Amino acid sequence: MYIIAGLGNPGREYEATRHNMGFDTVDELIDRDRIPSGGVKFNALYGKGVIAGQKVLLMKPLSYMNLSGGPIRQMVDYFHADPSTELIVICDDVDLEPGRLRIRKKGSAGGHNGLKDIIAQLGTQDFIRIRVGVGAKPPGWDLADHVLGRFNAEERRKADEAIGEAADAVSVILSEGVDAAMNRFNRKP
Repeated sequence: MYIIAGLGNPGREYEATRHNMGFDTVDELIDRDRIPSGGVKFNALYGKGVIAGQKVLLMKPLSYMNLSGGPIRQMVDYFHADPSTELIVICDDVDLEPGRLRIRKKGSAGGHNGLKDIIAQLGTQDFIRIRVGVGAKPPGWDLADHVLGRFNAEERRKADEAIGEAADAVSVILSEGVDAAMNRFNRKP
């Protein structure tokens, strides 16, 4: 079974913010593939179903972004998942323009505190991640204000397209493998 974790912050005040691209992508997968809710387990909303012929567990940690690793570690342990092949993490990325994706099999946190906590909790950098571009912070802005802020209309359009592409990328990873997804989605605009 694959565990697909979308990162974000719980609560209405964080809905549709840049930091919630992972949550938004999981919501897209739930809608597309009609994944039923399983409720809350290990401080995460979750649901089980099938995507691209593979059994999946979709999850949204409720621990806030910077503490995402705890719930993910508990799910990985409980379901005896191999993080290097059965965990897909979806998150925002300020180093990518809105609308861009970057898929990697492993790597550092790249300054992302949610990924940093997951790496610390799992004890490995070897897990698939889909990073969804939200754009760099404007000069003089605080990074937290930027990622917790909302998109302008044009950026929102690009973000919605990227959420759809991130959901498509999950399906490609599950059906054709991560290399195929990287070849298809890690492209320049």
